[in-house]
Amino acid sequence: MSGGDSRVVLAGIDGSSSAVHAAVWAAAVAARRGAMLKLVQAYTVPEPGMSGMSVTAVRDGFRSLAESGLAEAEGAVLAAWPALPIERCAVEGSVVGVLLRESAVAKPVVLGSRGLGGFTGLLLGSTAVAVAGHAPCPVVVVRGRKPDDAPPATGPVLVGLDGSPDSNDALGYACEEATARGTRLVAVHTWNEITPEGVLRKSDSRPEDVAAAERRLVDQQLAPWREKFPDLPIDVVVVHGRPVRTLLELGEDAQLVVVGSRGRGGFTGMLLGSTSQALLVHSACPVAVVRPGSRP
Repeated sequence: MSGGDSRVVLAGIDGSSSAVHAAVWAAAVAARRGAMLKLVQAYTVPEPGMSGMSVTAVRDGFRSLAESGLAEAEGAVLAAWPALPIERCAVEGSVVGVLLRESAVAKPVVLGSRGLGGFTGLLLGSTAVAVAGHAPCPVVVVRGRKPDDAPPATGPVLVGLDGSPDSNDALGYACEEATARGTRLVAVHTWNEITPEGVLRKSDSRPEDVAAAERRLVDQQLAPWREKFPDLPIDVVVVHGRPVRTLLELGEDAQLVVVGSRGRGGFTGMLLGSTSQALLVHSACPVAVVRPGSRP
């Protein structure tokens, strides 16, 4: 089953400049697809801390702040895409719960890399892990070279491959994005002294032989996608090293990095430990996380 509806692109808003960049990035995706952009801001209402202040007044205040954040994001989007259909939605509830519920009718979910309010600590705690690990559609965290920079609009699309069936969904999404953007796809695969099965390679294994064997695996995985996207230029990078370091280095000149949420070898546990944190926190461009089954 595929996740989300490609006719709706969802952007999480929280009143930060990072969220505005994410909204504009999401708007470009929606414009290319002829889709609607849905701007969603979640807010939670704490118990009143001062006497005489009613719960209703507190709730109205938080909703007003949410509406202001949505209006700012919408203004930035309309400045770039004046004819784009937009829906604004302020929702009381937990950030994760709201985004996961809304993700059922959208593809992808787009978030900023830094946040305020409900999205505070997005990349430092459980929020990003929960959304990217459970959303039925791809989740994109929009980043630039510096914290307040807009994301890059040029360069190739990178996809991290490990040969596992689960990475096929990431590969398919990367092919779609590269085609829509009119750019090339770079398929990145790394290998090292530990095999994907967790076994130390034989000491007499020649690096050139290992590299050739790994390249064959990548070519086999790419073959059906080359047939499906015959006009898409696809470059292959197979190197000895670590996946995060390699993707971060190549991502300096890219406009999007796509990875699967699960895998084997270097990409195992992508969303569960320091590997994902490094990529999401330090990437110089947006990062898309694609769960198995989140594409047709």
